[in-house]
Amino acid sequence: MSESTYIDENKLLRKAIKILLEELGPVETSRFLSITNQIRKESVKRHRDWQKNLDEKRFLKEIFDED
Repeated sequence: MSESTYIDENKLLRKAIKILLEELGPVETSRFLSITNQIRKESVKRHRDWQKNLDEKRFLKEIFDED
């Protein structure tokens, strides 16, 4: 396979999970797969909290106003 050829996503996921299971076992594979999900949820929550308290006019002024 050359560098510019991509594996179908479903095939890639199956292959990656198979390798994880072989190398880590089912418990650690499950732990590993849930890590990214937990991190993602945290970043989404943090972003929503930031947006909730955001003063949109002030924020846009800080970005686009020239000094």
